[in-house]
Amino acid sequence: MIEKRNFYIDGAWVAPAKSSDHDVIDPSTEEVCAIISLGDHADTNAAVAAASAALPAWSATDPAKRADYVRGILAQYEARAEEMAKAISLEMGAPIDMSRADQAPCLPWHLENFLTAFDHIEWIKPLGPHAPNDRIALEPIGVVGLITPWNWPMNQVTLKVIPALLAGCTIVLKPSEESPLSSLLFAEFVHDAGVPAGVFNLVNGDGMGVGSQLSRHEDVAMISFTGSTRAGKAISLAAAETLKRVTLELGGKGANVIFADADDKAVKRGVIHCMNNSGQSCNAPTRMLVERSIYDQAVETAAEIANGIAVGPASEPGRHIGPVVNRRQWDQIQTMIQVGIDEGARLVAGGPGLPEGMNRGYYVRPTVFADVNNQMRIAREEIFGPVLSIIPFDTEEEAIAIANDTAYGLTNYVQSQDGARRNRMARALKAGMIEMNGKSRGAGAPFGGMKMSGRAREGGVWGIEEFLEVKAISGWAAE
Repeated sequence: MIEKRNFYIDGAWVAPAKSSDHDVIDPSTEEVCAIISLGDHADTNAAVAAASAALPAWSATDPAKRADYVRGILAQYEARAEEMAKAISLEMGAPIDMSRADQAPCLPWHLENFLTAFDHIEWIKPLGPHAPNDRIALEPIGVVGLITPWNWPMNQVTLKVIPALLAGCTIVLKPSEESPLSSLLFAEFVHDAGVPAGVFNLVNGDGMGVGSQLSRHEDVAMISFTGSTRAGKAISLAAAETLKRVTLELGGKGANVIFADADDKAVKRGVIHCMNNSGQSCNAPTRMLVERSIYDQAVETAAEIANGIAVGPASEPGRHIGPVVNRRQWDQIQTMIQVGIDEGARLVAGGPGLPEGMNRGYYVRPTVFADVNNQMRIAREEIFGPVLSIIPFDTEEEAIAIANDTAYGLTNYVQSQDGARRNRMARALKAGMIEMNGKSRGAGAPFGGMKMSGRAREGGVWGIEEFLEVKAISGWAAE
C-alpha cells in the first residue's frame, strides 16, 4: 500500500491542513493501491500564497536560468523513468509496456520540444519600422492553477507545468485524484532539480474542492484545465468572477474519413488508434467514416482487428489494452454500448460485459458498431472507451458534412492517396488538428481544438505564449 498524504508547498512536503483521505484504485484488480489526502481551502490558500510570494523573483529570473531548471527536471526523469512508468501503469491501468513506450516518455518529448521553442521567444521586440520607439514585451501572466486529468497524466502535466515555468509563472498543480502518483513523483523531480521554493506547488484534491477553489481564487491569474466539457464549463463560470484567463482542452469525437483510395492499412490503423489507451484519449478517432464502395470490406476488417485485440492486466507485458480507469467509467461505457444496440446499430465486435475469462477489473471488450448514423448517441457523445462507430458516406461533400456535424472539434483524420483531396479536406474539416494517412503532427505542433473541445493550444511556441501577457510600450529609448 502506497501512502501519499502530504502536499508539496513552498519547496517542502507538508501535511494537509485537514485530513480527508481518498483511495486510489488499481483498475486491473479493483483493489486500493494507494491512499492520498485531499486538500481543503486552507491547503489551496497556502499553495497560492507560496506561489504569489515566489512570483516576483521567479518572473525576474533570467530566461536562460529558468531553462536550466527545466533541464534539471529532465535529468531527474531520465534517472527515474521506470518509476514513472510503473506509477502511471498502477494508477490508471496503462499496460506497462505501453506506459514505458508512450505514457511516461511524454515528459521528455514535450519538455525538449518546449526548450527548442523557448529559444525562439523574443521577450522584447520592435513593433515595426513604422514605429521605431514602440516595443512589444512578453511577461508572465502570474500565478497559474493547473488542473490535469487521469488518462494521460504525465502528458498533460508536462504540457502545462513546463511552459508555465519557462514563461516565468509560478504554479499550483491539482492533478486528478484518480491518478495522483505520477504527479507526486513529478513533484519530487521538481524538488530535486532545485527549482526555488514556491515556484511549483502541488495540492491533491477533487474538482468540487481544490479545483473550484483555484478557479475562484482572486490571486490566481489563469486556469489551464484538461478534462470533460462539462467540467470546463463549470470552471469557466467560476473563473468569470475574477476575469482570469482560462484555457481549456476538452473532449472530442474525432472523425476518421477513409476514402476508397486509402492505403490498405488505413482501417486497421484507425481501429488500433481508437482502442489505444483503452479508448481513453480525447483525440481518439471514434467515428470511422467510410466511402460506400469499400464499406463492407472495411466493416469486416474492423471487426477482425477489434476481435484480435487482447485485453489484460496493466502489470503484464505485451501488446494488449488494459482496463479503463474506474467503476464509474466502466459503467458509463457499458451504458453507451447498450444504447448503441438499442438504437439499432449493428454490433460486429465486442459488446457489453467483461471480456471472456475475467471476473474482476474494469475491462471493456473492444467494441465496433457498423451501420451507424450520425444522429445516434454513440456517434454524438464522447464514450471515452474502446468503442468505434462506422458510418458510410457517398461523396466528399457528405463526408465533410457528417464529420463537422458534431459539438466537438479536436482532431479529425483523413485517409486518401489523392493529395488535392487531402488538402481540401484539411481546410474544410472544423477541428484544431487534422492528421492524414497516419502521419503524426510534428514536434512543437500545437495541441488543441475548436467548439466544445475548448480552445487551448498546448505545445511548442503556442503553449508557452498561453502563459504570457503582451504589453505594448511606446517611447522606448534607444539603447
